[in-house]
Amino acid sequence: MKKIISPTPTNLTGVAEFVLLGLTNHPDLQVLLFIAFLLVYTVIMVGNMLIFFLILVDPSLQTPMYFFLKVLSFLDVCYSSVTLPKMLVNFLSEDKRISYIGCAAQMFFLLFLGASECFLLAAMAYDRYVAICKPLMYMAIMNEKVCFSLTVLSWFLGNLVSLVQTVWVFTLPFCGSKINYFFCDIPPLIKLSCIDTSSYEMQLFTATILVILTPFSLILVSYILIISNILKMATVEGRQKAFSTCSSHLLVVTLYYGSGSLIYLKPKSIYSQDSNKVLALMYTTITPMLNPMIYSLRNKEISEAMKRMVNKAMNKKILFHGT
Repeated sequence: MKKIISPTPTNLTGVAEFVLLGLTNHPDLQVLLFIAFLLVYTVIMVGNMLIFFLILVDPSLQTPMYFFLKVLSFLDVCYSSVTLPKMLVNFLSEDKRISYIGCAAQMFFLLFLGASECFLLAAMAYDRYVAICKPLMYMAIMNEKVCFSLTVLSWFLGNLVSLVQTVWVFTLPFCGSKINYFFCDIPPLIKLSCIDTSSYEMQLFTATILVILTPFSLILVSYILIISNILKMATVEGRQKAFSTCSSHLLVVTLYYGSGSLIYLKPKSIYSQDSNKVLALMYTTITPMLNPMIYSLRNKEISEAMKRMVNKAMNKKILFHGT
């Protein structure tokens, strides 16, 4: 009697590699998208590195607020570099594969840097609270040790969250290898799983609440206290100055938390892969690109520091040609 072997799903025990289907499958758009995102990546790198080195070398920017902004610029450079180079290569290549280890590494660093930025934005809100509500004690409270500790804490929490989520996702058995996304992320990966992921999705929702809503709640409380204090200021000029120091941070928080929340907290019943791709572009590319513009255009001290740097470079050039 012949033994009947029941069919088993493909790649039930795991896959050796994945295929990133990208933003679109229209071949006519690939070169155009490559040029567009190459320009975006260039702006991200130049803008954020400029802010980073400007704060590093300019003596007038050695304050807690600019220390956190320097760290934010560094995170944005790393964050966009996790996804954009691979996406650019895939636009011009027919081979869109990424190894199992490469996919896990990409997701780990994406979650690590993304979660770290969430916590860092909360630390920046606390910095603004102390600066506006307790100005006389600002430098004593936000000393170098405190700033460094808050940064390390944000990175530690980001690393912890990322490690747990990455391990959980990559212990799932996958029945397919085609990821309908432009990078390795949690929602499109768990859709490839062969098993019921309801319990995991509930765990993911809980983790998202902790990672996004906890720091966002701290930011909200900080700004409620800040606004309350600003409204008590006697002069219009004082209120305008206080609001101007917070407006850039508030705009960045809105862009970053808004797009992230819509992806990871959205009910499964209204889940749309295409809309998620657009939202993912917001927090992986658009926000890192806009951050330097927001902080430089809306910040007088940054603008003046840029002018000093340009003037210094021009003077050196004149002296060099003069000799």
